Amino acid sequence: MSAQNLWFRRYHPAHAPRATLFCFPHAGGSASYYHPMSKALTPEFDILAVQYPGRQDRYGEPLVPSLDALADAIHTVIEPHMRGPVAFFGHSMGSVVAFEVARRLERDGHPAPALLFASGGRAPSRVHDDGVHRRGDAALVAELRAMGGTDARVLTEPDLLELVLPPLRNDYRAIESYRPEVDARIDAPIVVMAATDDPRTTEEEARAWHGHTTAGGSVRLFQGGHFYLESQGARVVEVIGGTLRDHLAGRYRPEVVGGQSALGHP
Repeated sequence: MSAQNLWFRRYHPAHAPRATLFCFPHAGGSASYYHPMSKALTPEFDILAVQYPGRQDRYGEPLVPSLDALADAIHTVIEPHMRGPVAFFGHSMGSVVAFEVARRLERDGHPAPALLFASGGRAPSRVHDDGVHRRGDAALVAELRAMGGTDARVLTEPDLLELVLPPLRNDYRAIESYRPEVDARIDAPIVVMAATDDPRTTEEEARAWHGHTTAGGSVRLFQGGHFYLESQGARVVEVIGGTLRDHLAGRYRPEVVGGQSALGHP
């Protein structure tokens, strides 16, 4: 497998897609988390899920210790896959990874995503150190239980936990030590997707994403906790697909500009 192909998984063929959507996983997550989304959006859209080192079929590779290093590594291999209209989707930590990859592409004058879907994640300016990565294994398991999104069988099986906990701890360390550049922004609109009952990311922390774009964006709110994508899968697909179609047809209009509603309300 080539260095480029190590990083991306295409679970369903898309022979003549209208656009490509790159999907960036959450802390401790893997590309396969996006298999259901890929099935729902393909073949209209080509879904490429990013596979971070140190998990699933990349288990034997060293974990990437910082978020900036992870974004740098993805940036070096993603450009050849950026053909036609492109959007990024990232959940939780993945939203910040997607943002940093987009920043690097724009900085270097490469094709960049036309839209960024920031799901379930604190805006870069709101990221802070909760100390999760310094907790013991039992506390990490408790964090997994609280957040949901992990098969309950994994949480009670020592052999499976041995595979899950190292990348999880590494990723929490990466996001908790992340410090964005001052005034870090991208030129693409940001579609904020957040659950109002998320125990990890408040609605205010999610809405703050619009301070990191020069192009405004929109907000879509859900119920279902941090991993609302699982219980609200149909609506998530509807929001992503509908927004992409509107963008391709020239109908997408930012509802939030400069951190404020285009209608004049906060």
